[in-house]
Amino acid sequence: MTAGRHQLVVVGAGPAGMAAAALAARRGVKTLILDENPGPGGQVYRAAETAAAGAGVLGPEFERGKLLARDLRSSGADYLPGATVWRLGKTGDLATQDRLEVGYSAHGRARLIRAPHVLIATGALERPMPVPGWTLPGVMTVGAAQTLLKAEGMAFEGAVFAGLGPLLYLAAAQYVRAGVKPLAILDCTPAGNRLRALRHLSAAFDRLDLLRKGLGWLGEIRRAGVPIHRGVTAIQARGDSRLRSVTFARGRGRRTVLETEHLLLHQGVVPNTQLALAAGCAHRWDMSQLCWRPEVGDGLRTSVPGIRIAGDGGGIEGAEAAEHQGRLAALAVLADLGIISEGERNTLSGAHLRAVTAERRLRPFLETLYRPPDALRIPPDDDTVVCRCEEVTAGEVRRCVRLGCQGPNQLKAFCRAGMGPCQGRMCALTVSEIIARERETLVARVGFLRPRPPVKPVTLGELAAMEADG
Repeated sequence: MTAGRHQLVVVGAGPAGMAAAALAARRGVKTLILDENPGPGGQVYRAAETAAAGAGVLGPEFERGKLLARDLRSSGADYLPGATVWRLGKTGDLATQDRLEVGYSAHGRARLIRAPHVLIATGALERPMPVPGWTLPGVMTVGAAQTLLKAEGMAFEGAVFAGLGPLLYLAAAQYVRAGVKPLAILDCTPAGNRLRALRHLSAAFDRLDLLRKGLGWLGEIRRAGVPIHRGVTAIQARGDSRLRSVTFARGRGRRTVLETEHLLLHQGVVPNTQLALAAGCAHRWDMSQLCWRPEVGDGLRTSVPGIRIAGDGGGIEGAEAAEHQGRLAALAVLADLGIISEGERNTLSGAHLRAVTAERRLRPFLETLYRPPDALRIPPDDDTVVCRCEEVTAGEVRRCVRLGCQGPNQLKAFCRAGMGPCQGRMCALTVSEIIARERETLVARVGFLRPRPPVKPVTLGELAAMEADG
C-alpha cells in the first residue's frame, strides 16, 4: 500500500462492511476493508466462500453471504483478511488532522494508515451469560459452536443448548440438519415476556416471513425429538477439569440433572462497541436492548467526524438491515467526497432507508419476547465468575462497591475486572449492571468500561516493526 492511498477504511467484512466497501469502490472511492477473519462474511455469513456446511444445513439465507462476498471481490476494493484493528483515532500530526489514523496488525506486522473516512462494521457480540461453572472446558457460546459448524463442519454430540433468543433455535435446527441431535434445549424465556410481547404482535405480522422462519426452526427441532424444557430459571455447569453435567430448575421446582460434556449458552447479541468507545464516539444506554449503543445520525455519522458505524455494531437489527446500512454509509461518503450530490444521495438512499425501516418492525416484538431475565445477566451467586480474564467474581465486584467503587473504570483499581486481554468484551455489561444494582441506580449513571488502545492484543515485535502510511 502506498502513502495516502485510501479514502475509506472499512473495519469488518460482515454484511454491512461488504456492502459498503463494494458500493464505494465501484463508484471510484479508494477503499480498504480490514477483516480479522480469513475470508469475508462476518459472523452471520462466516466462511461464506468456503463453508464446510452447505445451504442444506445452514439454510438458503446463507447464500446471500456468498453473493455479497462475490460482489466485494469483484468491486476493486482492497481486501485484507487476517487484519486485527487495535487503534482508531485522530492523527497527532498537525498536517493531517483532517484524517483518521487506523492501527492494525496483519501477518506479524503492525501498520498505521490514515484516511479521511472510516466505517466501523464490527457487528455484534454474544451477550455474556455468566452462570455458575460457565468457565469450565466444554462450555461455550452458541455462536462459537455455530462458527465451528460453518467453518469446519464440526458439531458436538449430545450438546445441551441453553438460554433464549432466535439464534438458540437456529443453531439447534442447523445441528438437526447436520444429523447431530442436541440432547436438550433449556429455554430461559420468562413467561411474562410472552405476555408483554403480544402488544407488538401486530407490527411483527408485517414480517410474517421471518416469523414463519422461526416457527420452521422449531418444527425441525420437534420432529427430531429434541426435548425442549421451557421456563428454566437457573442453570449450573458442573464438573472437575471439564464439564460433566448441567443442572437446571423450572420455576421453583426440583433441579434436574443432564449428563453432558458440551453446554452451549446464548441470551442474545449486543453491539460490538469496543473500537467505537476507544475512538471516543458518544454512546447511550439502550433500555430496550439492555446494552450500550453508539449515537448515530444521518449518513450513519457518529460524534467523531469521519467515523461512521453501520450494521449491528450500531444497534441490533439483523443481517439484512446491516447490508442496507452499509450502502447508506457508502452513499454518504460518496457525497462527502463530492462524487455524487446530496440530492443524488437522498434519491439513492430511499430504497435502503425503506428496507431498514421494514426490518425494524419486528425488533420491538423480538426485544420484548427475548429480553434476558435479571438472574442471567446479574449473577445472584457471589461465587460466579464474571471477568474470565482476571477471574473476578460477582461477589468481589459487590464488595468493591460497598468499599466505595462508583463505576466500572474505577473498579479496575479495586480488583482488575476488565483489565485482561479481552478488555471487557466478556464482562463489561455484567460489571456495569452489577454495580448499578448494588448502588440502586441506573446503568446509564454508572457508565461504561472505557477501552484504551490497543483494543486488541498486539506484540512488541509487531510494534517494533511498525510501518506508517500517510
